[in-house]
Amino acid sequence: MTLWIVSIIVFGYIVGCLHGSTIARWISGVNLKETGVKNAGASNAMIVLGKKYGALVALIDIGKGIIAVFVVRWLVDHYQLPAEHATFLLFAVGAAVVFGHNFPFHMKFNGGKGTATVIGVLFAIDWRFGLAGFALFVLVALVTDLMVFGVLMLYITLILMAFWLDGTWTIFVAALLFLMAIWKHIENLKRIREGTEPRIRAAFKKKRQ
Repeated sequence: MTLWIVSIIVFGYIVGCLHGSTIARWISGVNLKETGVKNAGASNAMIVLGKKYGALVALIDIGKGIIAVFVVRWLVDHYQLPAEHATFLLFAVGAAVVFGHNFPFHMKFNGGKGTATVIGVLFAIDWRFGLAGFALFVLVALVTDLMVFGVLMLYITLILMAFWLDGTWTIFVAALLFLMAIWKHIENLKRIREGTEPRIRAAFKKKRQ
């Protein structure tokens, strides 16, 4: 079982390193890590390059989370691995994909923040929690007018899903991802405390002007 876990984590990390921002750079010639808010994610792609590039990056980053989980789900079924290990393996590969997105080796381990990828992982493991997490993400972000709180709701949903589906080591994996998300958004949280974090409504108003 150890070999399975290690292999799946390595596979997930490699898939996670396949960045939508890299594809956007090949097409546009713009390095998202050097412009805008300097984040290799869909939101920065939309800010710098427009809606089409934002959608492209989002689809790639969501898609890799879905594909990685589906591949492991197929392997679990094909090789008839013990049911008690199946959920943990799905969470393990999902965590590895998010980790690969956030810390890709080809970006000197400084990638994105994993939002789109964790959405894909949620939907791939259980679409019901995926819908719930996405709804909470949008609702909390709009109510608080701060994107970061919506993002953290995705990870809280992941923890709840781990508890509901398995309740053992999967909770530990989901909790680690939550802590990683807080660490990746520490600058956002500092700006919230200082009152300088960009507000969602203000961003939309600026785009309309």
